[in-house]
Amino acid sequence: MSAVWSITKKELVSYFTSPIAYIVIAIFILLSGFFFYSLVWWFNTQALQMSQNPYYFQQVNINQMVFAPLFHNLSIILLLMLPVVSMRLFSEEKKMGTEELLFTSPVSVIQIILGKYLASLVVLLAMLVLSAIPTIFTFIHGNPEPVPYLLGYLGLFLLGAAFLALGLFWSALTENQIVSAVLTFGTLLLFWVLSWAAYSARGLWRDVLNYLSFFEHFDGMTKGVLDTSDLVYYLSFAFFGLFLTHSVIQFRRWR
Repeated sequence: MSAVWSITKKELVSYFTSPIAYIVIAIFILLSGFFFYSLVWWFNTQALQMSQNPYYFQQVNINQMVFAPLFHNLSIILLLMLPVVSMRLFSEEKKMGTEELLFTSPVSVIQIILGKYLASLVVLLAMLVLSAIPTIFTFIHGNPEPVPYLLGYLGLFLLGAAFLALGLFWSALTENQIVSAVLTFGTLLLFWVLSWAAYSARGLWRDVLNYLSFFEHFDGMTKGVLDTSDLVYYLSFAFFGLFLTHSVIQFRRWR
């Protein structure tokens, strides 16, 4: 574990000594703050209108009206931003010519992959924690349900972890960081639109497309429903991305 942690620290230093991490985190916080403010303003407007009718006022739910759409918006932002976080993990090593040095060191390939992956997860966690700070005030001034709120952020973390594992794979295939980011974004976009394609499909194909879609598994968590099949999906996808990365690197080492 010491070798993994050493690589993680090295990658974190690389992230935060360049503007990449700061720009990605700043843009993510800015956009999340904008969406949160807009949704809270809309919620207050709707609540004032519904307060005139006791029946409708009982239907007011801050989790459904603010946090659920906020989490969906944040998931789209992660789809756009995380390819930038993952694009440099292996591509930079190739470009700088340090890849051979890294792979001939006593550290195993699995440790290298895990170290780099953990560093990207730390950046993701920082993005989510900082974006959650403004939302805490809703618990001070309102009464949202904590379970859907926490599950929504857990869903965002699992979603981001799957995105980063895929980005790590594409980064291992090319030395061009822009190409890596574009390939990652394109693949993630494909998995996103699978849920759209499912609407026009029938029978078994519809079930398959829905299962493969990232966001179908995410939707339940935003509503406070934790299904083990969703956890298995995200963890399996992340594992598969790391497995493909390991296979690519091993092939290159012994080629």
